[in-house]
Amino acid sequence: MRANRLKEIWASGKPAIGGWCSIPGSFSAELMANQGWDVVTIDTQHGVIGYSEMLQMLQAISTTDAAPLVRVSWNQPGEIMRALDSGAYGIICPMINDAAECAAFVQACRYPPDGFRSSGPTRAAIYGGADYLAKANGEMLTFAMVETAAGLANVEAIVATPGLDGVYIGPSDLSLSLGGPPGQDSDAPALMAAFDQILAACKAAGVRIGVHTNSVAYSQKMLGRGFDLVTVGSDTRFLMSGRREAAEMHAWLKAR
Repeated sequence: MRANRLKEIWASGKPAIGGWCSIPGSFSAELMANQGWDVVTIDTQHGVIGYSEMLQMLQAISTTDAAPLVRVSWNQPGEIMRALDSGAYGIICPMINDAAECAAFVQACRYPPDGFRSSGPTRAAIYGGADYLAKANGEMLTFAMVETAAGLANVEAIVATPGLDGVYIGPSDLSLSLGGPPGQDSDAPALMAAFDQILAACKAAGVRIGVHTNSVAYSQKMLGRGFDLVTVGSDTRFLMSGRREAAEMHAWLKAR
């Protein structure tokens, strides 16, 4: 079976650097995946990506060595299984608030006897290999998003869930849930205290931890804090970062 690149990087003792896709389209995903990321995540929660586009984007990412992940829109078994059957090598599940929700998520990602995932890896077996069914439980990664006050309060129980590979922090929702403003790359003391609480729980349980960031500088800071995975930025952010140059060009054209 094709090895999970993200697991290989962690096994080598290194953290992983990720890119994020919110724009539907195989070419944009191919462009992102060819920038040298260790992992590329397709966002079907807050992005504008449907199932058919997700499938095409997974195929595009497959032209590179990047590990393909999908953030599903909710903790729904059918949606989770569909993403895995399409070739995702890991699932990021939003809004996990307690151990019961986490267990249901993890079990949807695993074939019996470890879970209740249905057998039918339509594209996954093509991407992963003929022995996919026999080995998938050991390769597919499960990330529970801790991004609410309830999730924070229950984080020790969440990370103790059998089969959970990692926690992925959604800083904007976590800040909002704790009474702060939504946003990325915040150093607010309350949010940093929450980060440290989640980090400590993950390290104690031997669970990996990732976080969504919006810049190289903040990603480096989070790696120094002990994170195993940082998402440096998304296709939408990189596109929007060119707006200053576009505005300057527009002003120049008008002034001719």
